[in-house]
Amino acid sequence: MSGKESFQHEHERQREVDPARNKPLWQRIGWLLVIWTGSVLALAVFAMLLRMFMTAAGMKSH
Repeated sequence: MSGKESFQHEHERQREVDPARNKPLWQRIGWLLVIWTGSVLALAVFAMLLRMFMTAAGMKSH
């Protein structure tokens, strides 16, 4: 690929529109909240399971 072709290819790639930009803001924020809530719930489940196993092994905190 020559320098000119490389420049043209790079220029075309910069002009490509990000598909996320076509979505409404409320929809993008909605997905952000869904992913954040899912990660928080997954962490809570992991913490509860860890605490349950530690209690079963006799490692109580009180």
